Amino acid sequence: MVFKCQEDSFLQEFQTKVVSCENVAGGYSVVFEDTILFPEGGGQPTDHGLVAGRKVTSVVRKGPTAIHFVEDDGTNGPPFAVGEEVHQRVEWSRRFDHMQQHSGQHLITAIFDREFKYNTRSWWLGTESSYIDLDAKDVDRDQLERVESICNQLIVDCTPVQVNVYEPDDPALKSDVTRATRGLPEDVSGPLRVVTIAGVESNMCCGTHVRNLSQLQTIKLLSVEKAKGKCLVYFLVGGRVLRKLSECYEREVQLNSLLNGGPASHIELAKKLQTSVRTTQRVAKKLTTELATAEAEKLNALRDNGPPTYVLLHRSDGQESDFINTFLRVVKLPDCFFFLTNADTDGSGKGQLVLQGKPDDVAKLGPEICTLLEGKGNGKGTRFNAKVNKLKNLPQCEKLVREHFPPVDGTVEK
Repeated sequence: MVFKCQEDSFLQEFQTKVVSCENVAGGYSVVFEDTILFPEGGGQPTDHGLVAGRKVTSVVRKGPTAIHFVEDDGTNGPPFAVGEEVHQRVEWSRRFDHMQQHSGQHLITAIFDREFKYNTRSWWLGTESSYIDLDAKDVDRDQLERVESICNQLIVDCTPVQVNVYEPDDPALKSDVTRATRGLPEDVSGPLRVVTIAGVESNMCCGTHVRNLSQLQTIKLLSVEKAKGKCLVYFLVGGRVLRKLSECYEREVQLNSLLNGGPASHIELAKKLQTSVRTTQRVAKKLTTELATAEAEKLNALRDNGPPTYVLLHRSDGQESDFINTFLRVVKLPDCFFFLTNADTDGSGKGQLVLQGKPDDVAKLGPEICTLLEGKGNGKGTRFNAKVNKLKNLPQCEKLVREHFPPVDGTVEK
């Protein structure tokens, strides 16, 4: 069966009758005499729309039948009676976007085939961008630009797009549109739709399409992703190109302010900023190492004159493990228990936790402290490491440490 949406892809409203209505999980499965809501197929996603004011979020084809999923609005009983006449309305912005991407895919596929003999294995219509799966080992920038230029010239030329319906035994299928139906199963039944881009190609397809390539507005080939023996060519058509341009322009305006320079200098300014950041990071790491060494040497000086039982040392410089690792490498107090944290600088309460000490102390305090700080980590022997999410609970953890060890002089807390 050829549905109304396939007869006239620009039809946005339609009156039809209910054939069946069955209750399913979350809503109703409804079949109508005909439909302007496209059932998913041919790489094109399902339409969304309304039927008698009720949302339709999915349409699938089973043989010659289009089955609509109508959401349950919470009222009792089925939404439609068999034989009832209802009004369908398609979500036009979604449909037209899909039409642009689908017709654009046909055009891009045809030009890659014509110009470079690259066959399209399949295609994918995404929510942001789409791609064709080309049977090619590589596609270079010159080839992309050539295909894009040819496609856009055909759009400028207002090249017609025609959809014809044939019976399987129509002689035309063995002459004018033989290529369009290559690979068609011998036992196929029912009418066949063939989409023809004038002077370019004919292709069998169940999807919805524009009437003229001018309705595509423009095509932009974005990038090539290489895979095993094939290439994925990503593209945008029509409204998606305009949306992408708007997004890029908004980012450009923000970068003008952040980098204090116009678009022509963005790359140079960003490189200078990267160099400055790397230099600052090197200096910060050096200072962190020096500070950690100084702190550790202070404690080492106490070895012969009452070393501490435990050390509580908490920092918030965001230097991740640099301070802690240096400190623990330099400090020489084998019988001391260390409770060290370093908080992220964003004020989120997240950070790093390290416990070091005698195995029994680490095994007892590690899991308890990690739980209080909402962390995730593990320990073995003399060391326990974790990423934590709630450093505001440090006072409770410090209390655990104090209660675990007998009160003696010489503890260190910072």
